Amino acid sequence: MATIVILGAGIGGVPCAYELRKLLGREHRIVLVGKTPRFEFTPSNPWVAVGWRDTEETGVDLAPPLQKHGIDFEPQEAVAIDAAARQVTLANGSDLAWDYLVIATGPRLAFEEIPGLGPEGFTQSICTHAHAAQAWAAYQRFLENPGPVLIGAAPGASCFGPAYEFAMILDADLRKRRMRDRVPITYVTSEPYIGHMGLGGVGDSKGLMESEFRQAHIKWITNAKITGVEQARLFAEEFDERGQSLQKHELPFAYAMILPAFRGVDAVAAVPELCNPRGFVLIDAHQRSKKYPGIYSAGVCVAIPPVEATPVPTGAPKTGYMIESMVSAICANILADIEGRPATAVATWNAICLADFGDTGAAFVALPQIPPRNVTWAKKGKWVHLGKIAFEKYFLHKVRSGSVTPVYETYVLKALGIERLKQD
Repeated sequence: MATIVILGAGIGGVPCAYELRKLLGREHRIVLVGKTPRFEFTPSNPWVAVGWRDTEETGVDLAPPLQKHGIDFEPQEAVAIDAAARQVTLANGSDLAWDYLVIATGPRLAFEEIPGLGPEGFTQSICTHAHAAQAWAAYQRFLENPGPVLIGAAPGASCFGPAYEFAMILDADLRKRRMRDRVPITYVTSEPYIGHMGLGGVGDSKGLMESEFRQAHIKWITNAKITGVEQARLFAEEFDERGQSLQKHELPFAYAMILPAFRGVDAVAAVPELCNPRGFVLIDAHQRSKKYPGIYSAGVCVAIPPVEATPVPTGAPKTGYMIESMVSAICANILADIEGRPATAVATWNAICLADFGDTGAAFVALPQIPPRNVTWAKKGKWVHLGKIAFEKYFLHKVRSGSVTPVYETYVLKALGIERLKQD
């Protein structure tokens, strides 16, 4: 009997547990370890932050469906990993022995890299349910005394989509409240241009997003290195395309939501020779650790180089479809190893994004994610907004029912009318 321990109960870890249970007989033990007892559908967080959703309806209590499918669940944090002894220590002091370890923890949010950044400082975040709920509470206070809004991403950030979504959703919400004329919005980002998104752009995403921002009267500062935040003041230095300083900004705000850079979680980053200097797991083509054959990794915690060098550092995003393909490869390769076969499965690492803009939206497809690409595709329409709402319900239903792979192939690609892309 093999024991497979999965660290992280999010968009990577939960599908991994269900898919492994589907592939493996009940004689093999699967243990899912998550920091909280609930699954959080993080793509809904921009809606939570303006009160369009609440955390109850965008999450799932995991214990009942996991138990139904014979998956053990430990709703607590992993605090240490002994890779040589094949053992994980949990926050309650107990140890889990494993034959295979899947690291799908997501990131540690590196707010500390910028003084004053984050929910414990002076800006909001939508990276977790708790942060999004706190952002909603702050937004309600803001509505009583509105003023300038800053939205964007810190230097080194690798997740830009939610910032774009939140800017457009906030614009839509303020228009519905007949308050938009009282709220100047500025997008401040490390990206070299609007629509870069850490991907070097997707199709004409630059033109598309600049047009959307102009239509919504959202100003922007690109190549911006945020250096600090104080009460109602954000400090940033703007650079040109050659990395030369152009201007230093002192930007007033009544409300700010800035996405941070990511690092690897502490327990993972501390394992010798497992990670790169920022704590992201180094893997081979089959999602295996380059140092420890029994360790696999998927999702945001995987080391992926930036798509290109930029004047202010930007990271490469890991989107849901990419994570799904990583998980499928891991599950197939663990099964192969148990059966004494060599690993052959590889992830596609394609990017498919549905970005909601409040009352419309845009879909972006990059195959593969890192240029040059076989396919680049970007389309805008209200159907994206409606499609993302439907996808949220579909994904949460799949988590409750115990079958969440492959949701992107079965839903998103069909919804886009480009199902053929899963063969590319």
